[in-house]
Parts: sequence; C-alpha cells; structure tokens
Amino acid sequence: MSKRVCLICTEKLPVPPVRGGAIQTYIDGVLPHLRAAGLDVTVVCRRDPLFLPDHEPGFVRVDGDHYVANVRAYLASVAPFDSVVIYNRPQSVPVIAQAAQGADLILSMHNDMFGPDRMPPDEARAILRRLSAVVTISDHVRKTIDSWHPGFTSKMRTIRSGVDLELFHPASADEKAAARRSLGLPADAPVVLHVSRLSERKGNLLVVRAMAAVHDAHPDAILQVVGSSRYGSNHLEPYGLKVVTEAGRLLGGRSRFAGFVAPSALASYFASADLFVCSSQWEEPLARVHYEAMAAGLPIVTTDRGGNAEVIEEGGNGLFARPYASAGAFADCIGRLLADPDERLRLGRRGRALAEERYSWGRVAAELGELLGGAVTGPEGSK
Repeated sequence: MSKRVCLICTEKLPVPPVRGGAIQTYIDGVLPHLRAAGLDVTVVCRRDPLFLPDHEPGFVRVDGDHYVANVRAYLASVAPFDSVVIYNRPQSVPVIAQAAQGADLILSMHNDMFGPDRMPPDEARAILRRLSAVVTISDHVRKTIDSWHPGFTSKMRTIRSGVDLELFHPASADEKAAARRSLGLPADAPVVLHVSRLSERKGNLLVVRAMAAVHDAHPDAILQVVGSSRYGSNHLEPYGLKVVTEAGRLLGGRSRFAGFVAPSALASYFASADLFVCSSQWEEPLARVHYEAMAAGLPIVTTDRGGNAEVIEEGGNGLFARPYASAGAFADCIGRLLADPDERLRLGRRGRALAEERYSWGRVAAELGELLGGAVTGPEGSK
C-alpha cells in the first residue's frame, strides 16, 4: 500500500501557482515526481474560485479565513496520513500535530520564522521537538534557525529549490525574436530583465538608477521589469509607485513594467532577455528567480545577501554587485556584461549547466522523497 502524504501549503496563495508564489511553485514542481514514485499525495491549500475548482482529485482547497482551523478540521475528518509536510508556518505545528493523528511531521522552511520577533524561544523549541525533520531551502535559513535554537541540527537538512528545465531553457535566435515580438520589445536592443516584487527590501530603485548610468555607454538598453507590490495582482504600494515614476523620469521609454505575470507566462520574458538582475537588499532566503535565470541561460547580476550566494559562482554563472546597496556597483556589473557578449554567453552556459546538474525538480523530489520514505527519481536521478 502506498504511503499517504499531505502537503500543507501556506494560506496566502493556491496551488497550482496561478497567482505566483515561491512555495506554491515548489509544491507544484515536486508533486508529479512524488506521485510518479507511487506516493499518495494530497495538497491542502486555500481556495481560489476565480481560477481553480474547489474540488479536484489530489487537492483539498479550504477558505483562507481561519485557515489553520479549516486545515485541522480536514485532517481530523480523514484517515491518518503517514507523513504531513507543513510549509513555512511553524506556529501551526501544534494544532496540526493534534489533528494529524500520529503522522510523521516535517516542516519545510522557506524563510526564518523562528526568530524571537516571530515567537517566544520556549515555544519555538517546543515546536522543533515535535518535528521529525526540518527542511530549509538554503544553508542560510538552516544556519539562522540553528543560531536561534541550537540543539536541533540533526533534524535539519537543506534541500534547495528547483526549476522546470523544459519551460525555462536557453532561447534560440528564433525563440528570442518571437518572444520580443510578443512582448513588444525591439529586436536588437539589449534587454536587462528584473523579475521581483516591488519593495524596498528588493532594492528595485537601485536597478532603475543603475540603468540610468548604464545608458551613457548603452543608450538603447531596455530595462524590463516583471512584478508588482503584491503577488497575484497589479497593485502598487507607495514604493512601487516610486519605482515606476523614477523609471519614467530617468529612463523614459527605455523601461517597461509588465506588472504581475502568471508563472506559466514568465518564460517568454526570460527568453527575450540578455541578462538578469536581482537586487535583494535584505537577507534573502534564496530568491527562486536565480534558478529560472540559470535555466534560461542568462548571466546573473545579484547581491550576496542571505542565501543568494549559494547558487552563484562569481565569474562562473554571475557577478555580485558590491557594495550591495550601490547603484554604481550594479551599473558596473550590468555595463560590463552588456559590453562583452562572449562573457554573457560563457556565464549563461555555466548557469544552464548548473541548473541541469543541481536544480531540477526531479532532484528536489528525490531528496524530499528520502525523508518521506519513498524512492523518488527524476530524469536526472537524485543529483
């Protein structure tokens, strides 16, 4: 009899990731591999009647209001699962543990939610004691949790995220031209891609100001921005409005803002671009856009904040803007790559090789499957 596994998503966005979301994309990516290995997997997530049916085989969608209570009610109403994976909500562990009727509990952490600003230390340690394993998406997250609450190292394991290697792939000349036509981008101008929420900690203004400096040497370069202030909508908060306004003032028609783009449509933006920029200013857990850029064969300019540096070989598949809060540092990196097509090609090829070697969804599922007690292999085995 196959093992029964329940994956409990966070309350903000549904699965599949029709409104975006890194955790939702993660679950959607590993799901077919876990099921192909014979695991009986049920995904619990919030309802989204606009885009998704309430009832679909393998999914339980509940109201986002009183989400944990709704999840608890569901778990209490069905036969016990063998394993329950809780995504990024350690505070829900006690409630879910009571309803899960003896299931093996695994916590999948995509941010540090265990700091003293999040919960009292005694509560955090009690939660960690109840878990059989804690999966983190980066060494940065794992080490941060361990620094707050030493003594649980043996329970923690880094399993970095993955990417769809078929959806995101190096674009041929014809694919690039078609992507640019579909997006209304010039055929020959250099395109710098920036996919990010618009928020201060993402540092978007630095990219805009860097591009203004880059235009002295590369006046035809275009900044293509994908994202808004919130996942799943085109809402702009004051900082987002400031980014758009400043881009209009400094770059004029050489900046494009696409707003929210559904994950299924993102690949066209990567196919249209010449290089990718991530400008994280906070201790980023590990932004998944790095995987997408690597898979698409794009050279990366990023910061060494948080876990980002764990997937970047400096001078191998990308460059670090240092200091990270300097628009000039970003301008230097972007300008260097725009001036050197051979270096762009070399870095992009190395990024694609790393994506194939280390960041397939098959690899992610294989490592998660080890914890779930299933033999999961993808096209790349368990790399």
